[in-house]
Amino acid sequence: MNIGDVAERSGLPAKTIRYYEDIGLIRPHRSANGYRCFVESDLHKLAFLARARALGFSIEDCRTLVGLYEDESRASADVKDLAQQHLRKIDAKISDLEAMRNTLSELVECCAGDDRPDCPILRGLAK
Repeated sequence: MNIGDVAERSGLPAKTIRYYEDIGLIRPHRSANGYRCFVESDLHKLAFLARARALGFSIEDCRTLVGLYEDESRASADVKDLAQQHLRKIDAKISDLEAMRNTLSELVECCAGDDRPDCPILRGLAK
């Protein structure tokens, strides 16, 4: 398969696939003329990476996950530990977003939204 075929089948842009190759996440074969030649295992790895990225795993986490996936002697505890760490990061982000939402909601509630120049939102942001 060429990069266009693999991009279509994996749902990833060709630019992302080239980036993953540049950083060593995938290593497609090269034909004599230098073109990338992807096989089913490359497609599977790209789909794996797409799912991991969609769940918010970082590139380095993805590198670790691919290594664990390819290591048949891995301990599932290692995979679970990585996933739990990521889950804690997600929970922290959710907490931060909720705090941001509450603050902004309070500022919006305090603003009359009329023609007067007094604006509690701007005052709150200036603090």
